[in-house]
Amino acid sequence: MSVKADSESSTGPKPTILVVDDEAGPRDALKVILRPFYDIHLAESATAALDVLSNHSIDLITLDQKLPDRQGFDLLQDIKRTHADIEVIIITGYGSLKSAMEGIRQGAAGYLLKPFNVTELITLINQTLQKKQRLDFLRTFIQSTPELWGSEQDSARAWATLQSSYRALGKPDGAEQPSTQQTDDLLPLLSDMLEAKDRRLLNHCSRVSFYATLLANRLNLSAAEQKSLAMGAFLHDLGKISLTPYRYCEDQILPSGEAAGCREHPEIGARMILALGFPADVGQIVNYHHEWWDGSGYPHGLQGEGIPLLAQVVGIAQIFDHLTADVPGRTPLSVDDAVQQMARRAHRQFDPALISLFTQVVHDCKASLPAMAIATAPSRHL
Repeated sequence: MSVKADSESSTGPKPTILVVDDEAGPRDALKVILRPFYDIHLAESATAALDVLSNHSIDLITLDQKLPDRQGFDLLQDIKRTHADIEVIIITGYGSLKSAMEGIRQGAAGYLLKPFNVTELITLINQTLQKKQRLDFLRTFIQSTPELWGSEQDSARAWATLQSSYRALGKPDGAEQPSTQQTDDLLPLLSDMLEAKDRRLLNHCSRVSFYATLLANRLNLSAAEQKSLAMGAFLHDLGKISLTPYRYCEDQILPSGEAAGCREHPEIGARMILALGFPADVGQIVNYHHEWWDGSGYPHGLQGEGIPLLAQVVGIAQIFDHLTADVPGRTPLSVDDAVQQMARRAHRQFDPALISLFTQVVHDCKASLPAMAIATAPSRHL
């Protein structure tokens, strides 16, 4: 069976791959398989891998889960912390669904079990490198184009340029090229933008959308409202792509569960939403998800029923995730402790009836809640 990598026909330099495996047999086998298509470096340990990274430019790493000096997941965390733009595929003979989900949560782009199918390996590597190309392009575009969140006219022009360039790169598998401008067609781009800024920001937004949807299932919402809620929850922190520098794990979380970052990000995000033609409900969610029931929130000081219901739902969902998410540098609360803390802030931060309903929803789903939230995170847009 013959395989062909996309890079084989490219006129540019070959992508560079670092193979990290403590066993000489699998390490050499990967070298033989991949060398016709890519420039290859080898490492037999975490220490050797870090040495290669300090001396060479690497595009992608294939990483064994068990290494002689460290666990592969520990090395993965270090790689994503210091080289966020390097993609990682875990290849291991000790796999399980739990370890696969953990690898994706820690930032791996894919997961393969030994013995692997060569065609499947090459396909996954090519898809991951295509994804890296998109993310690298978006990182540069975001950094160089503040017009994305500028005036309405400047923003519209910047987004039109971005969408055209993004389509030219090719969308993730399963995302068809749009024949007309529809907001649903923007989701692959916006998802990639969140990931380009910080993969953990993307995962946070995905979990918030999931938690908001859980609560929405107990409310009498129309189909259009449910769609706007899911979309607005996923995009609630879109404004944070304007922050430079930015790392999600460095967001300071206040005792209330509130992120103490840029207080302008709701309005910045709402301006971007306006330029993209989303329904008004989506823009309201993005703009008002930090408003508090007693009027002490931001950026507009809305209070009580003056805060749109969908924004209130997302406000609850994002606080719950900030309190419970396992993020480096933070100590997550248990589900029970989180909802108890949130319930104590009824009348001040949250609508008492809404937080009571959310508490009931969480208790009903508690046994499977973390796994369900991780599973819904769209971290493999390949």
